[in-house]
Amino acid sequence: MRLFGRKSGSAASAAGIREFWSWWDRTRSEIDALADAEETGRLAELIGPAVAAIHSSLEWEITPGRGGAARALVVTAAGDAELRPIAHRWAKAAPPADARWEFHPSRQADPDALEVTVDVGGYDFDLKELTFGLRVPPGTPRVNVTAYHPIFTLLEEDARMDATLMALDRLLGEDEVARWIGEISTSAFQPMDPVAAVHLPGVVADVASGYAEEQWALLEGTTAGGARLVATARHPLRSVDYPLFDQHIAIVLPYRHADDDGLPAAESLESLRAFEERLTSTLTVPGGSAVLAAHVSAERRRVVHLYADSEGDAAARAKELAAQWREGRASVTVEADPEWAGVAPFLS
Repeated sequence: MRLFGRKSGSAASAAGIREFWSWWDRTRSEIDALADAEETGRLAELIGPAVAAIHSSLEWEITPGRGGAARALVVTAAGDAELRPIAHRWAKAAPPADARWEFHPSRQADPDALEVTVDVGGYDFDLKELTFGLRVPPGTPRVNVTAYHPIFTLLEEDARMDATLMALDRLLGEDEVARWIGEISTSAFQPMDPVAAVHLPGVVADVASGYAEEQWALLEGTTAGGARLVATARHPLRSVDYPLFDQHIAIVLPYRHADDDGLPAAESLESLRAFEERLTSTLTVPGGSAVLAAHVSAERRRVVHLYADSEGDAAARAKELAAQWREGRASVTVEADPEWAGVAPFLS
């Protein structure tokens, strides 16, 4: 069961999420009764407007529970990175799961996905008949997929893509799709070396196993003015791994000692390393309020890119640390950036 909201520029507030859960508590007995009676239409009339009041572009659905409850209420950004923090704050504020309900901020993998047959354009879409052409580009943490199903010869591209996205969410879970699936296409013809849908989770798990430990990528380039640039970025770098970190904190550190290319050298290099060690020990420890995404050095300046939970105090603490920098006047810029546009060249 699902309602699709309309795109809107309105943002959900903490107050709006609190009001949803207050409404849920007041309406819980009626919701339970309608769910038990399988009154899906009346449930939609109740839940749909309450979710839309948080943000009109959030989507929702009720599924069988995955963690022991009879049912799960899923409120999801449906792949929209701008809305993902809202869905996760909604779930974070949820009451504890019980025998009847659990709550998720994204669609969960369905262990019975291959038993599912749904209507797509008037035709039976049986996931057991779905196959994929798979390709993992060298050096990338992504699996590109081309989906094929016998009914795809009868469907327009939009319908084929909708069916494929639905199947991927059921097979992997929405967040795993965001993490590990790259280009998605469909075909009316069986791909070469087709892989049955049942094997897709195993292929993705194999790719993911190569990134189980923290990794960093060293990148080089030039600035707009032609100066040499060196960057270090977390790899893979994806906002889905830090769904509440919707605030971009850019710390600009001028440095005194540089080589002929304007890159940090000697004492400045050591000072920059020491600064980042203090930064990470203060803000980015496991379970901390921020993550160091990347840093970029060029023309006697290093820009450190942090992402943080905007409801925390990471920005204030970053400013305190920056004020202690001794090689020039440091500056700190803070802005809302749930899509991680500030580090777009490094996203993987």
